[in-house]
This record gives sequence, C-alpha cells and structure tokens, in this order.
Amino acid sequence: MHLYLLSLTMIVVTTITMRFYQRRAEEFRVGVDDGGRERAKLRAGLNSAIVSEKPNVKWSDVAGLESAKQALQEAVILPVKFPQFFTGKRLPWRAFLLYGPPGTGKSYLAKAVATEADSTFFSVSSSDLLSKWVGESEKLVSNLFQMARESAPSIIFIDEIDSLSGQRGEGNESEASRRIKNEIFVQMQGVGTNNDKVLVLAATNTPYSLDQAIRRRFDKRIYISLPDLKARQHMFKVHLGDTHNNLTESDFESLARQSEGFSGSDISVCVKDVLLEPVRKTRDAMHFLKTREGLWVPCGPEQPAATLITMQDLAAQGLAEKICLPPITRSDFNKILARQRPTVSKSDLELHERFTKEFGEEG
Repeated sequence: MHLYLLSLTMIVVTTITMRFYQRRAEEFRVGVDDGGRERAKLRAGLNSAIVSEKPNVKWSDVAGLESAKQALQEAVILPVKFPQFFTGKRLPWRAFLLYGPPGTGKSYLAKAVATEADSTFFSVSSSDLLSKWVGESEKLVSNLFQMARESAPSIIFIDEIDSLSGQRGEGNESEASRRIKNEIFVQMQGVGTNNDKVLVLAATNTPYSLDQAIRRRFDKRIYISLPDLKARQHMFKVHLGDTHNNLTESDFESLARQSEGFSGSDISVCVKDVLLEPVRKTRDAMHFLKTREGLWVPCGPEQPAATLITMQDLAAQGLAEKICLPPITRSDFNKILARQRPTVSKSDLELHERFTKEFGEEG
C-alpha cells in the first residue's frame, strides 16, 4: 500500500514538474517570438529613414564650404573607393557635426553626401527616434545603428540632434531624455560593436545645447557659415537655373554684393519671389504684343504695335496657351531685394563664431 502511494506521489510530482517546465519553455518561446516581432516592428518604422532614391545634389551644387566638402569626401568617398588607403593607424573620420545658423546649407550638404556616396544613407530626425512608450526610444536608436552596421558602408544623418542630445542636468530634462542620450552615446562609442564602416553625420543650429559627452564623440565639428561673395553669386545662378532672363555676369556680381549677410535659404527665397515677377507682370498687363510666332507678350502702352488687351481677355478668346512670360530682369531682383532682410542676426553669428573658437573649425 505504501509502495503504491509512493509511486502515485512520484507520478504526480513528475507530472507537475513536467508541466512547469513546459510552461516555462512556452513562455520563453513566446518571449522570443514577441522580441522578434517587436524588433521587426521597430525596424519597419525605421525603413522609411533609408534614402533609396538619391537626391541628385552634387558637390558642385554646394556653393563654397570647400573645407567641409573635402573632409566629407575623405570620410565618405575615399574609404569606399580606395579601402587600401585606410589601414593600420590611418582611419577615416567616423563622426561629423555640422553646425551653424539656420538656412546655411547643412541639410543641403547632407543631400550631396547622399547623392555622391556609394553607401546606404539613413536620414532621421528627432520625431523618428522619440516614442511615447517607455524604453522604445532607446530600442529605436539601437536598431538604427544595428541596421546601419548590417548595411555597411552606411551613413546615419541626424538632423537637429540637439533635440535628442541636450545638456545633461538641465531642469526640464526627463528620465526618457537621459536614457536616449545615453543610448546614442553608447552606440556612437561602439563598445563591443563594429562601427568601422558607419559614419554619423549630424546637424544642429544650437551647438552649445549639445551634451558635452556627445559633442566629444564627433571627430570633426565644422562651422557652416553664411556664404561669402563668390558663393552668393553662384547661388543666384543655381536657383535661377535656365529660366529665361537677361542678366549678365556683372549683374550676378552686383546681386552678390547687395545680399551681404544673406544665408543660402534667404537667397533661395529671394529667387523664388523673383521667379514670380514675370507672372505678376503678365497678370497685371493692360497691353500685349503679338510676336511673329503668334505668341502674346506683355508690354507697355508705348510699345509699337501694342494691343490693348488683358490676360483674361486673351484666355477668353482661347489664346491662354499663346501667352508668353517676359524674361527676368535685373530690376526684378532689385525690387525684391529692396524689401527682403537677412534672417540671421548678429547675435546668432557671434554665438557660432565663439563656439568655433572653442570647439570647432571653419567649413
């Protein structure tokens, strides 16, 4: 009887033990599956950060910034095309910080890198890496760097990095903010990982707000300043493109002098406004001249053979497609420049120049 009870007890204990381990194994398997599904979900969100189509911005399209372009070519182009150059102690740059006032071409320079580099290009902003769920932001950062390593050679471009890596110890700093900064620092440091073929390129308008530990991780800290005279002249030409105009080389030189203190963005806005001037002239014209080709061009009343008619009248007669815009003139630029002001203040420039003396270098 005792033997029977003992056997029965052993059977029950064995059954309970087996079921316990079966449950643990099932829990572990589900946990692994959940982890895989979570990782796949995070990576799916980051896939949109991969720039699959090149932006078609070449080095020659970037006016000025010769030092910055040369340093980026050393880090991006040469190591991929001539890996034999970078052996032993000779290593390419691994992290770049582009800083300067808004509108000076930091993101434009990153587009040139994406176009010219034979590398996988990840373009992310703070919104791509910040999550309302606890712990998910760090996982996004970790997965981003892991994806970059798997796709090497690769480039991670982080725009407005200051929103992710502000100074530690600030009064409004949250626990989540501290964790994501620590994760960025760990991933950039590359402890236990291979970051040899991963370049981190970041941009900021407020370099002083960056955490010191993150700032030190950037090998190159390059000041993207306001364009000089030659660069401004080139920008006016690039933004005007092949639009019909009658400007001479002397006109472009004068425009560059008139736009002292303008950023690249300011010049872009100016030219966009100028491009609309022929449209405005045509809309408001009361007289048109008919050309030999049958096209109608706006003109003044004193013009020989001028016809008293408006754009709306021509359209009503079914001649809308025959209306031709006049060329852009120097006076169009003078009109727009007379009312436009530079957007970068002296205090902004002084702040960035002071940072350059302390931590950076001219671009």
